[in-house]
Amino acid sequence: MSESTAAAAPVPSLTWADPARAQAFAAWLADVGPRHGLDAASVQPASADASFRRYFRVAAGVGSLVIMDAPPDKEDCRPFVAVDRLLAGGFVNVPAILEWDEARGFMLLGDLGRHTLLSTLVTDQPWDAGNRARYRAATEELVRLQAVPAAGVLPSYDDALLQREMDLFPEWYLGQLRGITLDDTQRGHLDRIFTTIKAQVGGQARVLVHRDYHSRNLMADPADASARPGVIDFQDAVHGPITYDLVSLLRDAYVMWDEDVQIDYAVRYWEAARKAGLPVPADFGDFWRDFEWMGLQRHLKVLGIFARLALRDGKRQYLDDIPRVWTYAHRAAARYSGLGALRLLLEQAEAAHGGAQTQVGYTF
Repeated sequence: MSESTAAAAPVPSLTWADPARAQAFAAWLADVGPRHGLDAASVQPASADASFRRYFRVAAGVGSLVIMDAPPDKEDCRPFVAVDRLLAGGFVNVPAILEWDEARGFMLLGDLGRHTLLSTLVTDQPWDAGNRARYRAATEELVRLQAVPAAGVLPSYDDALLQREMDLFPEWYLGQLRGITLDDTQRGHLDRIFTTIKAQVGGQARVLVHRDYHSRNLMADPADASARPGVIDFQDAVHGPITYDLVSLLRDAYVMWDEDVQIDYAVRYWEAARKAGLPVPADFGDFWRDFEWMGLQRHLKVLGIFARLALRDGKRQYLDDIPRVWTYAHRAAARYSGLGALRLLLEQAEAAHGGAQTQVGYTF
């Protein structure tokens, strides 16, 4: 044990399940603190996410920096570092990596601010001028992100990955959360629907995909609605369908806008993407249909993930977000032909929960 490790005392403002991890953090902070002018006494929890990562904020001179705590036995930070460097090279507004201790699982990052996009939205006024400016800034940053070359650099969002994600829906949402066991007929219908969804989204043009480009992963300036948002939580990025991240943003699990608002923002994105030379369809109607099919795949995945987070990981707050995601999925299943069996399954699941709302949709 080094002298610095032996002398370092745990930071009193933080709580740790593992005393050894607390000691390792104190030693790391003692090592890097002097190089960056960190005030060890100022360290405070900043946030946590759906993984085992935690974030702390620490004063550094006249500003602040962010510390990532990612236990190496539970989190591999190499994808985060690789994607951060890739995006930074494309001038996307991501946090600077100032220090990385791979062995101990600690990282010192630039601070993109304390306010998420979600926290700055006026959610009861969908046409608020500030909302429009913030979404315009978010879609412009998305166009910048999608322009970063990713083919052959990031994993492919291939058929197998799309399938694994959708399989979370019957396993965790239908089975574990709602107690529904599919019979052979239902399983057959669902398999055919999954094949149709994969065919629809697999034919889309491909770009860099963040995979969680939404209101909790974009950092916003509360004083300037037009400011570029900071982009975080990008470590699972892949090379995949161009509509995926726009779906994440406009059909967000944490805030729901009426469809006319979604279309307005989607048109603005589509125009900006065409201007930037991104491979979106020439006709917006075709783009919107691609958007809806991609959304259905994502919503089925998210229903399964939220159920798993609640049941397996004890993060039951995600149950509160399921009704929005269910509504998105149900509307798409009611709108497009060939998805009737999925619509009925969704209704059966929520009837079992006591919350079904049969909604009328258009058919295309």
